[in-house]
Amino acid sequence: MLASIRLAELIEEFDKLCPLVTGWARDFFAAAKSHQRDSGWLTSDFTRTWEQRKPTGRFAELLASPELEEHRRDLGGEDLQAIELWSSDLAQYVSRWNERFLDQELISYKSFFDNVERSPLTDEQSRAVVCFDNRVQLVAAAGSGKTSTMIAKAGYAVHRGLVAPEQILMLAFNSKAAAELQERVTERLAPLGLAADRIVARTFHSFGLAVIGQATGRKPSLAPWVERGGDVEKLARIVDELRDTDAAFRTEWDLFRMVFGRDLPEFGQEEADPDDWDPVTRRGGFRTLAGEVVKSQGERLIADWLYYNGVEYRYERRYEIDTANASHGQYHPDFYYPDINLYHEHFALDQNGLPPEEFVGYLDGVHWKRVLHAEHGTALIETTMAELWNGKAFATLTAELTSRGVVLDPNPGRPAVGQPPIDNQRLVSTFRSFMVHAKSNRLTDDQLLTRAGEESRERFRFRHEKFLQLYRTIRQRWEDELVKHDSIDFEDMLNLAADHVEAGWKSPFRLVMVDELQDVSAARARLARALVTEPNHYLFAVGDDWQSINRFAGADLSVMTDFEGWFGKGETLRLERTFRCPQPICDVSSRFVLKNPQQLSKQVVSSTPEHPPAFVAIAANSDEHVQSVIRKHLAELNDRIATGIAPVGRGGKASLFILGRYRHHESLVPHAAIKQWPHLDVRFSTIHASKGLEADYVVIPGLTRDKLSFPSKIADDPVLRLAMPAHEAFPFAEERRLFYVAITRARRSVTLVTVRNRVSPFLAELVKEQGLQLRDAEGGHAVVIPCPDCSDGTMVPRAGKFGQFYGCTNYPKCRKTMKEAEGVALTDTGP
Repeated sequence: MLASIRLAELIEEFDKLCPLVTGWARDFFAAAKSHQRDSGWLTSDFTRTWEQRKPTGRFAELLASPELEEHRRDLGGEDLQAIELWSSDLAQYVSRWNERFLDQELISYKSFFDNVERSPLTDEQSRAVVCFDNRVQLVAAAGSGKTSTMIAKAGYAVHRGLVAPEQILMLAFNSKAAAELQERVTERLAPLGLAADRIVARTFHSFGLAVIGQATGRKPSLAPWVERGGDVEKLARIVDELRDTDAAFRTEWDLFRMVFGRDLPEFGQEEADPDDWDPVTRRGGFRTLAGEVVKSQGERLIADWLYYNGVEYRYERRYEIDTANASHGQYHPDFYYPDINLYHEHFALDQNGLPPEEFVGYLDGVHWKRVLHAEHGTALIETTMAELWNGKAFATLTAELTSRGVVLDPNPGRPAVGQPPIDNQRLVSTFRSFMVHAKSNRLTDDQLLTRAGEESRERFRFRHEKFLQLYRTIRQRWEDELVKHDSIDFEDMLNLAADHVEAGWKSPFRLVMVDELQDVSAARARLARALVTEPNHYLFAVGDDWQSINRFAGADLSVMTDFEGWFGKGETLRLERTFRCPQPICDVSSRFVLKNPQQLSKQVVSSTPEHPPAFVAIAANSDEHVQSVIRKHLAELNDRIATGIAPVGRGGKASLFILGRYRHHESLVPHAAIKQWPHLDVRFSTIHASKGLEADYVVIPGLTRDKLSFPSKIADDPVLRLAMPAHEAFPFAEERRLFYVAITRARRSVTLVTVRNRVSPFLAELVKEQGLQLRDAEGGHAVVIPCPDCSDGTMVPRAGKFGQFYGCTNYPKCRKTMKEAEGVALTDTGP
């Protein structure tokens, strides 16, 4: 009796809920059919709306109840279909509808897809055109036709009646790209009878100006130095003026440049990655302003502070007492001040007085030194790494030295006989990059100071706070100059424009298309996001995270790698077929860039025929020999084209780029001989400037192990992290992407030029991991022996007291050695 009562109650409850589910499903199907008829793709907004309308309650529990199994068998077809939909993952269900819709559209609009561009769209391009979700990210390989896809999508939207032409906005990174988009829209869509003249292509900046003007009734002016690309030069003038008029600023600037220009590594890494070699002590280390090589970066910082202040010191001078015995060698304190007979030990201790965990027995040594000085009555002062981080060490040194009669004589003009200080221009550029990121992310001075304070205690906060002190003054003068000229800068413009859109400025655009998403800053991303927050608005963003090379200009790669975090749920599609590089270049470049696991994966497939060899790698005998190597290579290439061995380029000539990491590599271009090669059109470009361009052949010099070569050893200042997004932990992450950009400019082959025994880590990696063959200038095989111990070193011949041997180019960081003949490891001795 109780069972039958319970069953009746369950049936009654089920029968009340089931019609709600059936009604929801009926409305969903009707809405889906209507949406696809009028608007095409079922969007994430559509799915979210119907997910929110889904009846809830105990229906899931009742469906699973065994007691209602017989009752459910009596349900009609509509109820069963509704229950199936209700039980499904709605997003997956909608995705299946969209796949069927895509197949139908490809058939219905085949003529459009075949004729909208010079060549018929590929399946990948067509899918990207038809997919009209509210948020679509298109990850496009180099040379995959991303611009064609953008033009086709705009045309499809108008042709299909999804969006009116005047509701389409294309946003480009620079004026050249915007002009190309506008030209291509007219060229390709106008002949199809579409209103191409009503589609707008603008730069972010020009669009931002227009928004502010319309929202306020007064269009602002860009600062003239910003508009002309002279922002770094302007900041340099500001710094010079501040140094001339503000004695305190001058003192702090000079001190920072001379002494604090370099950051400190993480705790325990002070002796890692030595940058110089001391032939007397036969050990690696860090060269100071005064010229000696010290063991750690902390010691270098102290030595540079002493030198800047004119303090006489001796590094690791023999202690005045003989300490050598069975347990200890002769003691050499870190610093000795002869004028005041004072010793100074710098200890690798943290704020708790503890050394790094791996420094076994270190505290015993600290105790021994303290006891030794106490026993012999010698004066000792101490500093620690923790005191360098928080700045207390410099206050201690000032007090201890001056109290003993030393007069500090700070002098930025004192000649650096050793490692030069940070160059003024480079430091100014760092402050400008910091300003771009800080303003783009709307970080106030107080917020930046808070960020510095929130850093790990094992960070050089004192340096970062000094940097912020200088930045505060520089930024204020920059803002004063903007007010003086009644103007704004790019970051102000983007932020103000986003403010107005977020505050209710009525945008006329429903489809916003963003080009080069990987180069977008936080301020640009915020503006794009603000434009599509209303229902039935669409963002189509195209980019390639493998080609993100503008971090210095404010680019925030997370806008692309965390697309949904920035813009919300949507689709991520890929263009993986390239029409530029042959397959061997695609394969080598893809494997190279994907060594960084943070890059988005793609399987790049080429439609371009191969003309071997895809890669040529040549080792010149010396730096002076590089230009003649390039000249000889170009002459041979010209002859091959003339004899038909190599295919002729467009217009009867083959285009060739010589791409330099820096502008000074242009000196390697054999300008005088170019007229001798009628089948070659030779041009030089920096790699940054070559982005978006292509040539039949590419030559990349500078692949050596030097500071200004490739990869560049000039790293971003860690202080930039206070104003920037998350730091990229992978070594040379942006340099790796820059090398990818250089390689993928080529339609036929790439030539890499190095110098014998100074092979770049990038080229060494290609030899070691991808089987690239290196030849000498005469065409013979050049020997490259990858170091078996470290990731990027090569073994080169060296002379030692026992004869010739091979040593790693990463010495003293890597101490691997090999005998020349046997190739077996020797003891860990240096060159």
